[in-house]
Amino acid sequence: MKFSIGLITIDKDAQVAVYLQITNSIIGHIRQGTLKPASPLPSSRLLAAALKVHRKTVVAAYDELYAQSWVDVYARKGFFVAKNLPDVSPRPINSTLKRNPYPIKTYFDVTEKVPYPDLFNDDKPGLLTFDDGFPDTRVAPVELLVREYRRFANYHFTQKYLTYGPEQGSANLRTELARFLGETRGLQVSADDILVTKGAQMAIYLAAQILLSKHDVVIAADPGYPGANEVFEQTGAKLKLVPVDEHGINLDSVEEICRQKKVKLVYVIPHHHRPTTVTLSADRRMRLLELAHKYRFAIIEDDYDYDFHYASSPILPLASADYYGSVIYVGSFCKTVAPGIRIGFMVAPANLIVQATRLRKMIDRQGEHLLEEAIANLLKNGDIGRHLKKANKLYHERRDILCALLKEHLGSWLSFKKPDGGFAVWVKYADGINPAYVAEKASAMGLTINNGRDYFYHNTGTHPYVRIGFASLNPRELEAGVKILAGVFKKLNPKSPEV
Repeated sequence: MKFSIGLITIDKDAQVAVYLQITNSIIGHIRQGTLKPASPLPSSRLLAAALKVHRKTVVAAYDELYAQSWVDVYARKGFFVAKNLPDVSPRPINSTLKRNPYPIKTYFDVTEKVPYPDLFNDDKPGLLTFDDGFPDTRVAPVELLVREYRRFANYHFTQKYLTYGPEQGSANLRTELARFLGETRGLQVSADDILVTKGAQMAIYLAAQILLSKHDVVIAADPGYPGANEVFEQTGAKLKLVPVDEHGINLDSVEEICRQKKVKLVYVIPHHHRPTTVTLSADRRMRLLELAHKYRFAIIEDDYDYDFHYASSPILPLASADYYGSVIYVGSFCKTVAPGIRIGFMVAPANLIVQATRLRKMIDRQGEHLLEEAIANLLKNGDIGRHLKKANKLYHERRDILCALLKEHLGSWLSFKKPDGGFAVWVKYADGINPAYVAEKASAMGLTINNGRDYFYHNTGTHPYVRIGFASLNPRELEAGVKILAGVFKKLNPKSPEV
């Protein structure tokens, strides 16, 4: 910008020296961006004449600016705003305004449209944690992922991965995913049938936003996954809950609701249902597909931890036997690799993938291209498969260790069924024991454990259940956690009112 003499004003009656007034005025305009780096300043003679001050006053001002590194001086050219400006602290828009803390509330109205589900207990720093069921990030294949990033750094075509890519996700990743899903889950899909998302949660959200309108009926299990329930209700849909037993969701209840109302969507976690860890039986899977065809509802099949089985071969997903296009299959690598690696996917018929891709673009132009390419290479090289074998063996051992510890030290106070897979054990406390009270006392003794309040849709009353995650803790930590829990129970009298 060309310098304007009018930018500088001085007051010869002020207590501040005139040369400092000139200095501060120019610095102020540089800070505000009015004067850009490397832009020329007027000569001392010209500026002195315009301000009606002695030339020595302007020279003194320029000397001060030079001393503070605000200007550069070039022989026979003059003074210029410095190309490399000194570090400066931001200043208020109006220095006369009182500097208050940032507002905690908007001046305009904001409707509380988005509820806050209490999905997980916040881990307290320094405490041992029985989490909801997460993998151990200490055994995540981070070195393999970093290896792929380094490999990209040496490729001459890496630049193309640093610009915009396909909204549907990396073509390489979708191709490798299609192969991986075919080999592990029996899904006969192509890259075009897959949308890459940031975790399964985004896939559930996209499907719900596309399929559901106000007052539509959605069926889900209770106890179930509140993260999905909140998404469905956010659309204005009406949630209808059905019970869960040792074979999965109750399909008699599902069909009864279908006879009475037009059902738009059924949400199901067929493997290791959250929170109860049960697996939907093969006959119920086939019946659910028949009901979907008969009553024309969609199924969201959330297979978030399909890859982790310990007792037997898993039953193939509903999507593998879906011949009518009823199933939207969602999953992720957040459990396979680490929760912080936000790579999920949606598999669905083409018309829905197109709509989901367009909606995803409105929320988030695309995923992380480099990360997607790196995961694609890990799949292609077989690194993900090898990691899964190691992780399954490790988590299988930890499941057995925790179950043995629970029986040995806590058998009088709780009961459970050893899960076939997943990352957690679904535990029922003995009559009279309040999970919230146990969580409070355990926290005081150094252990974080769920308070049992977030599993059932209605939080009224006391449900004697908690999920105890085992995958993220090594044997020594599992033993320490169980000992703390045993110490809590030994202090409890189940007949006491406070319990």
